[in-house]
Amino acid sequence: MNAVGQGQDSKGTVDNFTNLIHQVQHYLDSAARAKVDAHYIEVPQKPWRVILREKENVVDVDYDNSYQFPGTDESMDWRMCIEPPVASSVGFWVGYRGTGISFSKSLTKNAGRYFSISSTGAKYGFNFRLRRFNTKAVTVSSIDYKAGEVIGEEKSEQETEAPIWIRSTYLNGYYVFNGRRYSQAAAYNQSVIQRRSAGSFLAGITWYQSSFDYSDRENVVFVLLSDNIGRIKVHQANIGIGYGYNLVPFRGLVVNVMAMPTLSVYNRVKVYKYDCNFDLSPREPIDDYGVFDPETKRWANGKADKPVYMYKDGDRAHYWAAGEETTYSMLRYNLDLRLGIAYNWKQYFVGVQAQFNNFTYKKGDSKVNIADAYARVSLGVRL
Repeated sequence: MNAVGQGQDSKGTVDNFTNLIHQVQHYLDSAARAKVDAHYIEVPQKPWRVILREKENVVDVDYDNSYQFPGTDESMDWRMCIEPPVASSVGFWVGYRGTGISFSKSLTKNAGRYFSISSTGAKYGFNFRLRRFNTKAVTVSSIDYKAGEVIGEEKSEQETEAPIWIRSTYLNGYYVFNGRRYSQAAAYNQSVIQRRSAGSFLAGITWYQSSFDYSDRENVVFVLLSDNIGRIKVHQANIGIGYGYNLVPFRGLVVNVMAMPTLSVYNRVKVYKYDCNFDLSPREPIDDYGVFDPETKRWANGKADKPVYMYKDGDRAHYWAAGEETTYSMLRYNLDLRLGIAYNWKQYFVGVQAQFNNFTYKKGDSKVNIADAYARVSLGVRL
């Protein structure tokens, strides 16, 4: 009797769990259909989706500076451009309606670490990206001036003595005002199908933080050319109003374009400065500096800095932290652009999505511009 009773209890537990699953599915199905206008947005009968994805992520970093050489009428505008390898990955997504899980594997070496999460619903969208990488490969260009007149220009591919580290975190959420007739999900995750063309205004908020670090003592020349700045960290909160439009030229095909300019309402930039026993002043006729004393931070002749152009193999570049500076500002302009194309036939669908973000921050004559973009191809089936 006990064995029979235990079997009945187990069967009852399974039945209760199955009923709970059915109730959750019924709720999700009903909620999905109740939130949209069926004349514009179709909620597919088959709720499960399995999607294969291939993604390419690119980052471009431009670091601009101006420098006035001490004791001269010469100056220089220079730029360091950094383009790490394209981060390629393949993976899959499995889920019910707009909710699911995904897994991807990186195919690129030396592209750093990249992690992302996204979700798109009838009235909202959410994106999270995290990237960290380092590189020695840079492109350096400069314009030289004397008494305000251009005397030369130069551009070259270089390799820094030590790696430059770049870290960034992007968190974005937006609200769709016309969610009953316009769906971002139709183009970006295919949880629904757009039947007629429609558009909507969107309100968004973005949190962005990043750091640009070239402070290794081996990169001392770049630090000297940056007003002794060796590391920059930024925290930004941005708000914006944008517009998205879904074009449906014929049944099954949707083309989405979305643009959202944003302004920063909070912009905190912190720079870390460093001192060195060398500087970029003109070469002197006689090297009477002697030996550098790390305790007093002075050369034997009493001077604090020696022109870096007089550096000899026997010398040593001493380098130490000299403090931090933090500034706050508002109204920094950033941009969010997205493009999505999807085609549905029977229970299958294919999609192409792309997103571009641009962030800028500045401290004195140092300005950093980061362009972050991705493109993704997906192929899926409804079950």
